Amino acid sequence: MTELVTLNDSGNFAAMAAAMGMSADLKKEKTKTATLARLKIDHSGVMGEENVKGKIRKVQVVDGGLYVLQRNEQENVYCQEPTIRLFNQRFMYKRYVKGVAGQKDRYVKTIMSTDLNGDLRDTDGGFNCGKPAGWIEDYKSLPDDMKNLLKSIKRVRVLFGTVNFPIALNAKGEEIEGLTAVPFIWEVDNKDAFKEMGAPIAQMAKQKRILPQHNILLNTIEHSLPTGAVFFTPSAALDLSHTLPLTDEDQGTFASFNEWIDGYNDYVVKSFNEAMKEKAESEFDSVVEEFVDVEIQADA
Repeated sequence: MTELVTLNDSGNFAAMAAAMGMSADLKKEKTKTATLARLKIDHSGVMGEENVKGKIRKVQVVDGGLYVLQRNEQENVYCQEPTIRLFNQRFMYKRYVKGVAGQKDRYVKTIMSTDLNGDLRDTDGGFNCGKPAGWIEDYKSLPDDMKNLLKSIKRVRVLFGTVNFPIALNAKGEEIEGLTAVPFIWEVDNKDAFKEMGAPIAQMAKQKRILPQHNILLNTIEHSLPTGAVFFTPSAALDLSHTLPLTDEDQGTFASFNEWIDGYNDYVVKSFNEAMKEKAESEFDSVVEEFVDVEIQADA
């Protein structure tokens, strides 16, 4: 029996479209992961060339410690003190794998979740990028291989939001027009940065505010290594002086980020299933080979 829907239900478009047979022609366009800009801290800066009395020499045109926005098929843009407005937060594990025997370097990554309490499927057909489930009671007693594996696995705070670059530089160090409300993803995997970027979110939660209601002002802190090299971590200050209104456009932005996350997780699950299938086939082939070897030895 067909559910009765009247023209007075025009406010419920989904029900009307289904009743009128329009649903089949509605094409859902999913946001592609490659189209979302990536925000990160540039630790090394950008080197350029300078002509001094007819001689070309290398010079630093963009200092290290600036935030960089990497946009698909567009040049990188840099800023010292951007402002971000968050819409989503997720967590995942990732592990860098160095390529061997001509293979490319790659990352093993898990699905994105609202917490790290459960086992998360990863792109290699395992869970948590190889991290054992639960709390490890005696880390020192673990084999060195397991210790090295655990050290290579990073927990990641994945932030989704929009960013403003009020003062922006291009890769030549030239000041360009600033950026406003650019959607981004930021994978925060440094241990100190992970904690720092969680602080303003916890502060909002305590005051019963949701992510898009406040801006977060960013800067960086420089740290020195014994080798003389430096690296940078973020500093984040929550702006509670202004509460941002939530608009229909914000609802669309929030939905787009959720769609992006769903698409990414679908990709990881697909990779997980393919890797599991390859493992099962490989194990089956090994069992067959062992069985054949036993049969041959028995006949001999």
